[in-house]
Order: sequence, then C-alpha cells, then structure tokens
Amino acid sequence: MKYLIAGLGNIGSEYYYTRLYIGIRVLDVLAEAPNVVVAVRRYGFEAEMRVKNKTLILLKPSTYM
Repeated sequence: MKYLIAGLGNIGSEYYYTRLYIGIRVLDVLAEAPNVVVAVRRYGFEAEMRVKNKTLILLKPSTYM
C-alpha cells in the first residue's frame, strides 16, 4: 500500500522557524533516512521510502501555500 505525505509550507528562510514551515521540516528529517533518494520535479521534490511493507511517497512542494 502507498501513502502520500505532503509537507506543506512556505519556502524561504524567513519562514524556517514558523508554523508555516513545519511540514517541510518534517519531510527533511524523513528524507535523511538511508535508501531515500530525492528527485527534483517540476513543482517540488519527491522521494520514496519503505517502512514496514508500506511505501511512503514524500512530496515537498517548492511553491508558496
């Protein structure tokens, strides 16, 4: 089974310590796991990881909310 985790947030360093950036920060931590390859797509970054026979698709948009 596949699950989509979208890390929503505004891009830019001025939002880093705000609640508007928390979704992106969570995805950054998940993407540090071994065997995770991040690919640059048209509107953001995409990665795929497996956890206990489940596939997690990580999506980090590079646009503003």
